Amino acid sequence: MLLRLAVTLPTRLASGSTGINLKQTLLTARLVKPQNKDALVRNYVRGPRDPPPTIRSEVKDGQSLKEKLMGPPSESAYSMGKGAAAGAAGIGLGALCYYGLGLSHQASIQDNALLWPKYVRDRLHTTYGYFGASCALTALSAAAVFRTPRLLELTTRNGWLSTLATFALVIGTGAVTQSLPYKEGIGAKQLAWAVHCSVLGAVIAPLCFLGGPLLTRAALYTGGVVGSLSAIAVCAPSDKFLYMGGPLAIGLGVVMASSLAGIWLPPTTALGAGLASMSLYGGLLLFSGFLLYDTQRIVRIAEVYPEYTPIPFDPVNASISIYMDVLNIFIRIAMILGGAGGNNRRK
Repeated sequence: MLLRLAVTLPTRLASGSTGINLKQTLLTARLVKPQNKDALVRNYVRGPRDPPPTIRSEVKDGQSLKEKLMGPPSESAYSMGKGAAAGAAGIGLGALCYYGLGLSHQASIQDNALLWPKYVRDRLHTTYGYFGASCALTALSAAAVFRTPRLLELTTRNGWLSTLATFALVIGTGAVTQSLPYKEGIGAKQLAWAVHCSVLGAVIAPLCFLGGPLLTRAALYTGGVVGSLSAIAVCAPSDKFLYMGGPLAIGLGVVMASSLAGIWLPPTTALGAGLASMSLYGGLLLFSGFLLYDTQRIVRIAEVYPEYTPIPFDPVNASISIYMDVLNIFIRIAMILGGAGGNNRRK
């Protein structure tokens, strides 16, 4: 404004303007200044402003605990479970090397086997024979149910009634099998055992939707895991893992609760993904520990059970425990390979 006045004033004086004109010019300059300032202020006030925060941004910045738990899961929802499984695999490999090289300096099952009488060897051979037959019956039953549309429809139904019926059928057939007395040959106990394995095969029949190649990989991985854990149990001191019964029972309750909670909380929420990871990877670690425990427990029972007794040693009941451990390990490995463990969440 002063520069404008300096340019305008000599021009007016040169044209013969009087003092009154000069006074009017100065007055005009004073009046223009506040008007321009007001214009600048008005332009500033009416200029663009930052948009007000939306409701979504306000909720995002101030999410409650419930909103965070029920929101979508993060990409690292299964990272803790994967890390625990990887750490357990490393510990298992180290234990296999340590006990396999005989560095513990304590009597192992492998050392005691040199002193076993024939009846102890026969008991263990019969037990693992039933275990192998249980796996074969389960696989045949699952394939037969998968190829039968009516039976497959029954096994894939959702709802409370179907879930309760499945639990009742599995628990009922297992209880009947274990309650019957054992006799050599084919009898009532063997028939109940075959029915129980067939029912479990029908329950896992929907896994066949994953495809034959993937299930073959899962079976191979399961064989590697079971073989490694069995080798650890045999090479370790004979009572090394027998103290794990109490902690494993507590862990079983936690895994079962996580599995049941998945009925109401699907893995599409943060809390549901955490529970699914607990059921999947936690269950894999849990039943791996159960396999160590049950292997040494079966060997101990076969060693100390009297040879001459009215109630003979029951290899069917002994095989059911390791059979259930291996079946649960296989199911979880197949689900992880199928993408349930967060491997294919970006696809």
